[in-house]
Amino acid sequence: MSGRLVVLESFKEPSSTTNPYIVMLARRLAAQPGVELRTFTWRAALLGRFDVFHVHWPEVLLRGPSRLKTARRRLLFAILLIRLAVAHKPVIRTRHNLAPHDGVGRTESVLMGLLDRLTTSWIEINDTGSEEPGPRPTWVVRHGHYRDWFAPYPKPPAVPGRLSLFGLLKPYKGVDTLIAAFRGAAAADPDLSLRVAGRTASEAFGAELRELAAGQDRIELALEYIDDAELVRLIGESELVVFPYRSMYNSGGVLAALSLARPVLVPENAVNSCLADEVGPGWVNTYRGELTAGDLARALASVRDERPAGEPDLTSREWAAAGPAHVEIFRSSLAGRRARLRLPRAVRRAS
Repeated sequence: MSGRLVVLESFKEPSSTTNPYIVMLARRLAAQPGVELRTFTWRAALLGRFDVFHVHWPEVLLRGPSRLKTARRRLLFAILLIRLAVAHKPVIRTRHNLAPHDGVGRTESVLMGLLDRLTTSWIEINDTGSEEPGPRPTWVVRHGHYRDWFAPYPKPPAVPGRLSLFGLLKPYKGVDTLIAAFRGAAAADPDLSLRVAGRTASEAFGAELRELAAGQDRIELALEYIDDAELVRLIGESELVVFPYRSMYNSGGVLAALSLARPVLVPENAVNSCLADEVGPGWVNTYRGELTAGDLARALASVRDERPAGEPDLTSREWAAAGPAHVEIFRSSLAGRRARLRLPRAVRRAS
């Protein structure tokens, strides 16, 4: 199927602080022949022309900085759902999480459920997929690496004993358990140090983390946005990057660390087991249950005893393949929707 394809993405025009995954995806899609990429505005979504709607983190569209703005967004979202249904627009969803980490209220749950019903195809960004696959077509396009993104910045050598965690810091990411585990591990190893960097989900959560780290001068908290150069320095200086998430389906942070050839410690689950097999021995270390001081000590000892050689294998995560793969999915979803609309009504109801 050929012809001009207009794709509306659910993210806004990227800025200097936008998730690099989104920036790299947008660039790849915009470079595809016959594709016009449009970023999200409510005007474009409700009044503009587009062929398919590609959705990431739909909860972002439903939440505003105040109750009034949240209510307004939910009303606009409901109108958007009506437009998508009436115009038979294909909806393609990239599954970044199995469920929103911050939970959903009743109204939000209803709207998300309606979006689920309108979804034409799913894109999984890892090989394990959803634990509850639906009847709609599901495609796999692995989350790309960050090697090219970080290439302009110098990477320093690792600092012995340096552990780190970075990203948007939220309660589900287990920062509190990491600080507690580090305190226990540091008592037995005077060479350990920990650096935690990134904006916090709220001022109250930031205050909580500062209180947990108080009195331990080997814990450095940089609770603010850090740019790419500083992020490369933080990861590069790490002997081990720790992600003590209470729930982990996918993590761009893990891929960022691996892209800079630094071993990671993550919860044991199916997704991370597949990633460990993919990238090669020694790069992905796992633990069970809640992170402990013993987990940190064992992972660090393992990294030192069997230091990974070369770089992790990320050949299946090249961005060059991501653009064409997404376009194939978009065109297939559009063709399938059009074919379904051409069926007699009785057949459509039976199917």
